Amino acid sequence: RRRPHNHPHRLIPSISAVSAVIFLVFVFICFFAPSPFDDDYIRRATGNLMSRQRRVWRNGGVVHRRDLWSSKNAGFYYGCSNSSHKFAKADAMTHPARFLSIATSGGLNQQRTGIIDAVVAARILNATLVVPKLDEKSFWKDLSNFSEIFDVDWFISYLQKDVKIIKQLPERRGEKMWSPYRMRVPRKCNEHCYITRLVPILDKKHAIQLTKFDYRLSNRLSTDLQKLRCRVNYHALRFTEPILEMGAELVRRMRMKSNKHYIALHLRFEPDMLAFSGCYYGGGDKERRDLAKIRRRWKTLHNPNPDRERRQGRCPLTPEEIGLLLRALGYDRDTHVYVASGEVYGGEATLAPLKALFPNFHSKDTLASPRELNPFSPFSSRMAALDFVVCDESDVFVSNNNGNMVKILAGRRRYFGHRPTIRPNAKKLYRLFMNRDNMTWEGFESRVLAFQKGFMGEPKEVRPGRGVFHGNPAACICEDSEAKASGSLLPAKDNTVGLLLEADVDLNVTDDVEWSDPEDEDDAVNQSENGINVENDGVASEEPELAELFSD
Repeated sequence: RRRPHNHPHRLIPSISAVSAVIFLVFVFICFFAPSPFDDDYIRRATGNLMSRQRRVWRNGGVVHRRDLWSSKNAGFYYGCSNSSHKFAKADAMTHPARFLSIATSGGLNQQRTGIIDAVVAARILNATLVVPKLDEKSFWKDLSNFSEIFDVDWFISYLQKDVKIIKQLPERRGEKMWSPYRMRVPRKCNEHCYITRLVPILDKKHAIQLTKFDYRLSNRLSTDLQKLRCRVNYHALRFTEPILEMGAELVRRMRMKSNKHYIALHLRFEPDMLAFSGCYYGGGDKERRDLAKIRRRWKTLHNPNPDRERRQGRCPLTPEEIGLLLRALGYDRDTHVYVASGEVYGGEATLAPLKALFPNFHSKDTLASPRELNPFSPFSSRMAALDFVVCDESDVFVSNNNGNMVKILAGRRRYFGHRPTIRPNAKKLYRLFMNRDNMTWEGFESRVLAFQKGFMGEPKEVRPGRGVFHGNPAACICEDSEAKASGSLLPAKDNTVGLLLEADVDLNVTDDVEWSDPEDEDDAVNQSENGINVENDGVASEEPELAELFSD
């Protein structure tokens, strides 16, 4: 009897059927199994946080209620910038034949720091200040003058007891207007530096213009001069009425949409910004080619070391990372977020994870019509001013970078009541984001809460003198000792979401600086002579666009 042959082609249908079943099972598992950061998974892992609005973390420490929309102990501190009785009036101090003018540099907020410091420099020199000239040639290409952004009459009148300010240089007797002597001072020049370098020239030339006036005044000054900085920054520099009115309308629309609270996010993720940072974000060869091409524009940039930059906390967080940070801190997907940003590298694909975490995503372009924005849109500084107003008025402010806007807003929010200002602890969060696929959402959330202690805008988080003064105006923050002794805080808001783990939390200081920034470094070097062997401050080799690009 002939033995039947096994025909392989007869097995094909069976094998195909089994394979199809296995494939379908695999797809079913992948579809329904939660990813570590799937939104439904976040809800389940946090005990349905969105619906219950409250949860508890217990890890052996003392459990405290955390209000998401206000800072703990804020009621014990307030902004104070009045001068002491020793601070003489401008009329008694101003030399009649000394005139100081400055040319600012960079974007709106870098120029703002220059204006503030120019007032203080004029006071140090006993000189009359000419209303500062804004930078029209920077990377930002904005032709606006001072009076088109700031209320110039208010600026002059508010500071009249501190510094004499005029709109333009006066004419000499029978002659044409003064022609100022142009020069530059070292960065972080202190009182002694200004007096020894500029007074002899002022007495001879009578009028000086300081060029590229950015970071040209020391972080360390007498208390009265620091308080003068605060009076300029927080009171004298007021935007023009059109900017304030449009900004207030944007804030009103945000509050109407959110029903009460909103977060403002300052997001810097432009291609130029990423190229400058030297960081890598996982975009493969295309990202490396794109950013390398941009970096070639700047000859003085060091060769990038993405791993080192990331480890040292110098890389801006991605939109997704900012979203995960906020969710881990207790802000749910119903929270409304106002985003102030320029062009985002990768466009909508890069923003998609953030929008999935926070679908209520707004910007000035979504809140206002092109017609309403038309008076501002041709001018980058005026558009930046609108973002500044909306971010300043937000209930919570967060950023993925440490530019000048972030520093100024952080200091301003401290001065006006320590409103929550989240500074990502980038060095520690870096390791957490790298390992997030290997932990549960609960584990991720608990570590975020621990790492962000001291980075949430609470009083005395940062030591006096640490960082730039505009971000940490310690000399202008006073303590209400009577309220603190009695323990009577301002009434707490009822929007608490969760209970924050704190084990013997020390609210006084934090040793970690969240971002590495050359302007934050201690300026004690050459402090006595302040400037020997410093300049010409890189006059020949400076590439201004670098600082301007990163500044705001």
